[in-house]
Order: sequence, then C-alpha cells, then structure tokens
Amino acid sequence: QVQLVESGGGLVQPGGSLRLSCAVSGFTVDWYAIAWFRQAPGKEREGVSCISSDASTTYTDAVKGRFTISRDATGNTVYLQMNSLKPEDTAVYVCAIKEGSSCHLHEAWFSYWGQGTQVTVSS
Repeated sequence: QVQLVESGGGLVQPGGSLRLSCAVSGFTVDWYAIAWFRQAPGKEREGVSCISSDASTTYTDAVKGRFTISRDATGNTVYLQMNSLKPEDTAVYVCAIKEGSSCHLHEAWFSYWGQGTQVTVSS
C-alpha cells in the first residue's frame, strides 16, 4: 500500500522559513517523480515543485529562488525548503507521486497523494 505522509507545516511570519517533509512508503517503481502541490482557501490546487528519480527538478514561477526541493539518499523522503515566505504562500501543502521520471506539475498525472500539511504565513 502506497502512503505519503507530510510534516513540517505551521505558522510562520512573513520572511520566515519552513521545511516540509514527505515520507513515501510502499512505492516500488524505480522511475518516479514526487511533487508538492498547494491549495489556498477558495483557490484551485496548484503545482509548486517536483523532483524526479533522476534528480531533475521543476518549480512554479511564484516560488523560484525561494523554495528548494530535495530528497534524501534513499529517495523515500522529499523535502521542500521554503524561504522568504509570503502571506500568499499560505495553503495546505500536499505531496504526490507518479510513475515515470518526467517532472511536471499537472496533478492529473499523479496517482497517490498525502493528506497535506497546513502552512500559514502571517504576522
């Protein structure tokens, strides 16, 4: 059974930092991509960043230069380091995984999803 569990969300002031983690278990495909999506209240879910099994990465324009996606040596945990956070980054952040190493941010391609973690940026 594939499971994705996010952690690391919380309340942070504008300009602050958070690091989200996504722990993946039960996914045995060698070529894959893991992405972070976010959904703010009243808005559609949007792709934030993606990392593939061959270490290629993708970012949406809104977070380039501020967020960094990475993974541990096993590939079982993916991190999203978020710096210079803005109030508009406030959302529920969810990680998802897909077969195939093409790294893009179209949610329809992702088969398994976590439950999400809340990130609130506010003074």
